[in-house]
Amino acid sequence: MNTAAGISLDPGLMPAQMMRPMPSVRMHILDQSFTCRLATHGDIPSLLAIMDAAINGNQKAFLTQDQIMSSHAIMGLDTQLIEDGTYFVVEIGSVPAGCGGWSRRATLYGGNQTAGRDAAQLDPARQPARVRAMYTHPDHVRKGIGRLILRLCEDAAIAEGFRSLELMATMSGKPLYEACGYLATEAVEDRRGGAPVPLLRMRKDLT
Repeated sequence: MNTAAGISLDPGLMPAQMMRPMPSVRMHILDQSFTCRLATHGDIPSLLAIMDAAINGNQKAFLTQDQIMSSHAIMGLDTQLIEDGTYFVVEIGSVPAGCGGWSRRATLYGGNQTAGRDAAQLDPARQPARVRAMYTHPDHVRKGIGRLILRLCEDAAIAEGFRSLELMATMSGKPLYEACGYLATEAVEDRRGGAPVPLLRMRKDLT
């Protein structure tokens, strides 16, 4: 039995199989029953609701209100991830509680509305895969959802031959990524939404 963040996962449903249509993975986190599965286009309204709640709620301790408003322009859902079969949703019962995924494409962050996305395929031998669009609803933070999704992303990237992962962290996400072994490589500010939003490029070697 494999584990992620102390959670037992069915070895028959690990990430190499998750890249194809699959049954859901069920688990328990802090005495709550969770289900993790690949997201579909039918999940988009629920995913957008999680993202809005996370951007508005989880960043209050780190950003001004103007920066939070700007964040909506540079963050959010890239539906290419759903189409590629690399985006996960975690549910409590039938209620989505968190989401996130990875990508074999060049875009590092941003939603459908964000300018500058690049769908070029990455070379696993020399380029890092991406961790993308990680969000947990404010009602369900610190329950292991983010760690679980990161582990699924890492295992899936390794299965496709990638040797490292890269992401763009928000200030609220930085502690999780540091705890999971990601190292800061560059501090940036994104001004495309108006007020400058501080972000941190981070990377983890997988080998």
